Amino acid sequence: MGAVAVADLPDQALLLLDSPPIIYVLEGNPKLARRFKPLFEAHAAGRVRFAVTTITLAETLTGALQAGNEALARRYRAVLDSWQMVPLDAEVAEQAARLRASLRLKLADAVQAASALSINAAALVTHDRDFSRVRALRVIS
Repeated sequence: MGAVAVADLPDQALLLLDSPPIIYVLEGNPKLARRFKPLFEAHAAGRVRFAVTTITLAETLTGALQAGNEALARRYRAVLDSWQMVPLDAEVAEQAARLRASLRLKLADAVQAASALSINAAALVTHDRDFSRVRALRVIS
């Protein structure tokens, strides 16, 4: 798998990031980080904007906290706090339920997709094949 393409994204595109790409890049995964690095470079250059969900916050902090790595947990929190945070409100929860019912998504995945739809994200960035069933949303994986 090569790096994801960013050239076809509109300038200032809002992308909702799922947890795995963030973990791969911030922890420097030798095989998987390079796939998503162009998106992070585009973000650093001001070409795209990032959003995350409260689910992503919980998921990214969990591994660091399980490992007892408070420094990594603080790093995740600082980075994610600098991006748009999409809260899990009643509207997102209902949309997630609809996605779960129709597409049989896991709850966390349904919340991610519903959140991306709620903010009119240009795409959802993930490394999860389950999102391929969500036709109303562009998925970058």
